[in-house]
Amino acid sequence: MGFQTPQYRIATLLEWAGSGKLQLPDFQREYRWSDDRIRELLVTILRGHPMGVIMLLQSGNERVRFKPKTVTGVESATREPDYLLLDGQQRVTSMYQALTGDGVVTTVDAKNKRLTRRYFLDVVKATGDSQDQDEAVRSLPADGVKLENFGRDVELDVSSVEKQYEHGLMPLTELFGANPMGWLLGYMNADPTQMAVRAELLTRFSQQVVTQVSAYEIPAIELDSSTTKEAVATVFEKVNTGGLPLDTFELLTATFAGDPGYFAAHGEDFRLGEDWKLVQDVLARHPVLGEFSRLDYLGAVSLLASRARRLSHAGDGRAPAVTARRIDILRLELEEFLTWAPQVREALEWVARFYSSQHIHTSYDVPYRTQTIPLAVLRVVLDHQIDIVTVRQRIRQWYWCGVLGELYGSTTETRFARDTEQVPDWALAAMDGRAVDDPVTVKDAGLFESRLVSLRTRGSAAYKGFYALLMSGGPKDWMYDQEIGQASYLDLQIDIHHVFPRDWCLKNEIEPDLRESIVNKTPLAKKTNIFLRGESPARYLPRLEAKTGLDSEALDATLRGHLVDPSLLRAADFHAFFEARRNALIALAESAMGKAVFRDIRRDTAGALHGDEEPAAYEAEEYDADEDSAEDVETVLAELGEPTAEGSTEG
Repeated sequence: MGFQTPQYRIATLLEWAGSGKLQLPDFQREYRWSDDRIRELLVTILRGHPMGVIMLLQSGNERVRFKPKTVTGVESATREPDYLLLDGQQRVTSMYQALTGDGVVTTVDAKNKRLTRRYFLDVVKATGDSQDQDEAVRSLPADGVKLENFGRDVELDVSSVEKQYEHGLMPLTELFGANPMGWLLGYMNADPTQMAVRAELLTRFSQQVVTQVSAYEIPAIELDSSTTKEAVATVFEKVNTGGLPLDTFELLTATFAGDPGYFAAHGEDFRLGEDWKLVQDVLARHPVLGEFSRLDYLGAVSLLASRARRLSHAGDGRAPAVTARRIDILRLELEEFLTWAPQVREALEWVARFYSSQHIHTSYDVPYRTQTIPLAVLRVVLDHQIDIVTVRQRIRQWYWCGVLGELYGSTTETRFARDTEQVPDWALAAMDGRAVDDPVTVKDAGLFESRLVSLRTRGSAAYKGFYALLMSGGPKDWMYDQEIGQASYLDLQIDIHHVFPRDWCLKNEIEPDLRESIVNKTPLAKKTNIFLRGESPARYLPRLEAKTGLDSEALDATLRGHLVDPSLLRAADFHAFFEARRNALIALAESAMGKAVFRDIRRDTAGALHGDEEPAAYEAEEYDADEDSAEDVETVLAELGEPTAEGSTEG
């Protein structure tokens, strides 16, 4: 990549924009500057102050053919651009619209209300001091008529050239036009009584304004035609601090739209945005995938495309890496995308079903959004073999190792690549008994039993994981004779609630770490949770039996489905309950991960729990399902024929 740093006069850039010699790459967002920013830019030019650097990319690079689009306001430009404007779109577009043609700019005010404006220069104030020059640039309605008194009275009218002369307001399009002196001479001659004064003003204006503005230069960084897509993305991201970050999807959109082979074959450009709409149709059918993003989609395609490249070079020492890094996504060829993207879309349907089978029913409950990427990739690579019993068991093991081992929170691109390379053969080996090393994700996964104490909020992937696993045995809600599954999850408003209610724990001085731990939580219907109130289990269990008509044996069986020892709950023995359920959750995790949990909890002589990890300070959940509104509580209790609860209503 080479570059130079020329400086260009405003007139040159305006001419280039108007002719199409200078255009925008299609990934640039639409023009969106406000009226205030446009006026400030014009004042900057009037004062001769620097406005900052623009960045240009020479066209003619066959490896980087971005689809161009003209600057907003340019009606037509049939030629291919010589330069693409990478940084400076808002400034160049503002200047082009305000200083050429009719000078009418469609913009917004400070409240983001749409309006059309024209900009004028007070010829008297333009030759004054800095304060005068700031006031010299006037933003007026497009028709040149400024109203007051709720639109009933005319405050200022410069809708005709004669009225412009009268008020000494010069359209800025005249200043940057071919003959600014023509307007100035008309202004001088418009009032014979003021001709001498205006002639002297014209001399000053010509020297201080016309000469300075015509000589005003904007510094540029001009990248040559050897610059790669990756360099464009990196440079743009670093210099475009005043705008929105460059989106990889948008950059690839422009690259694909400029693919000459596709255009030659189909007679139109490929639109990546239209392809993404097909993915959105899938996401709409499966709300559990609601957080899956455009970049996730490209990452999955990149993993598959780079895997195919690697396999094609197997054994020749030139095999490229499997990758989902941003810089490598930008290397995707359109042909590769068209091969793998439809398969990723189809795989997402399978991923949604997989999540449902693991009792993950909403996007809020997905432990790691990012793990959807390798899940989709594995479905493409393994095809229908992924649903063979032994293969699926290994996929499930890999998934829960990632979740409970909390491995997808950072540096995910490297892990994605390893999963793509290692998991398929390991999973298939389950069918024929081949000895294949465990994937790194399975090897890396480790869970300490003390972690269960510190899992207290949904901010943790492992917390969400245990919540889903608690539903894996088909437990029933305590009050409703319905198994907690996909069909009942939304109908019953299932969420995770305390077993020993918070109010009871506070009254009995249960440590916050234990009280809020996942060990003391279980999935229950909203109405069931409200029914429990904040009472001791020794009191709310008999009430449940009376309400439901269940005998103790039947209710105990339901409790065991939640990995709860009924006898310890009925005795309200929190610490014995906590230890027994912690061991039950450890067994649940070991079954899911296919490996042992590290036992690091011990009790001191006083019976207090200790672990090798320092317990984190307690933080309240961003949203606690146990915090039901008073109105909800009143409504539910009335439906259940229960008296109004006093004090806290959480369960």
